[in-house]
Amino acid sequence: MTPRAWWLFALCSAIWGVPYLFIRVAVDAGVPPAFIAWARVTLGAALLLPLALRRGALPTLRGRGRAIAAYAACEIAVPFVLIAIGERYISSSLTAILVATMPLFVALLSVRLSPADKPTGLRLLGLVIGFGGVVALLGVDVAGRPDELLGAALALVATLGYATAPIIVSRRLADLDPLGPVAASLAVSAVALLPAVFASPPHAIPASALWAIAVLGVVCTALGLVVFFQLIAEAGPSRASVITYINPLVAVLLGVVVLDEHLGPTSVAGLVLILGGSWLSTGGRIPFTSENGK
Repeated sequence: MTPRAWWLFALCSAIWGVPYLFIRVAVDAGVPPAFIAWARVTLGAALLLPLALRRGALPTLRGRGRAIAAYAACEIAVPFVLIAIGERYISSSLTAILVATMPLFVALLSVRLSPADKPTGLRLLGLVIGFGGVVALLGVDVAGRPDELLGAALALVATLGYATAPIIVSRRLADLDPLGPVAASLAVSAVALLPAVFASPPHAIPASALWAIAVLGVVCTALGLVVFFQLIAEAGPSRASVITYINPLVAVLLGVVVLDEHLGPTSVAGLVLILGGSWLSTGGRIPFTSENGK
C-alpha cells in the first residue's frame, strides 16, 4: 500500500460511509424516495458521462446492453430507491449495518452461481456468524415493530442487489474500462426512475434536503466512484474491497453523533458479528499484506 493508496482508501471509506446520513436528511424533509434516487443518479451521470466520453469508454459498450441494464438495476436503480424507502422506518445506522452484510450475500450467491467457490470450513462458519448477527438485529432490535421490519427487509433486498452486481461485472463487463459501464448505468437508471418520479413528484424541497441530494449525487456517487476506480488501480481490487468493513463504522458514527440515533448493545453485537462473519466468509484474509509480508 503506497501513501497515495492509503489516502484514497481513507477518502473512499469516508465518502461511502456518509450516504445514509444524507438520505435520512432528505427523507426526513419529506422528499419522495424515488426522487432522491433519481436526482442522485442524474447528477452522477451528468458528471461522469463527459469523462467517459473523453476517455472513449462508451463506444466499447456496444453489444453489452443487457449486462448494463442488469448492472444498473442491481447496483443503482433498485437499491437506491429501496434504501431511501427503508430509511423512512429505520435509522441510518441500522441501514448501514444491514448493508454491511453484502459480503455474506456474495458468499451465499456463490453456492448457487459458482459451485467451485462454495464456502466450506471457516467460510461457512463466517456465513453462520454473520447471518446470526442479522437474526439478532431483526429478532431483538426491531422485533414486534412491523414498520421497522419492513425497513430492514428493504435494506437487505437492496444489499442482495449490491451483492449480485459484482457477479454481473465479472461475467459480462470485466474486460471494459469501468468508467464506461458505470456512467452508462447511471444514465440508464436516471431514465428508468423517471416514471416513479412523475408518479410521486416532490413538492417544496427545503434547502437542507437540496444540499443533501447534491452531496449524494456529486460526492457519494460521482466522486466516490472515481476515487474507488483510482483506489483499485493503485492497490488492486482485493485491497480496495476492504472499505466494505469501514463504511458501516463511518455511517454508524455519523448516525449517532450527527442524527443522535441510539445504538444499543444488540446493534453493536450485530455489527461485530456481521463484520466478523463477512471477513471469515470471504476467506479470512488481510488484503493489506502480501505473501512476503510487505
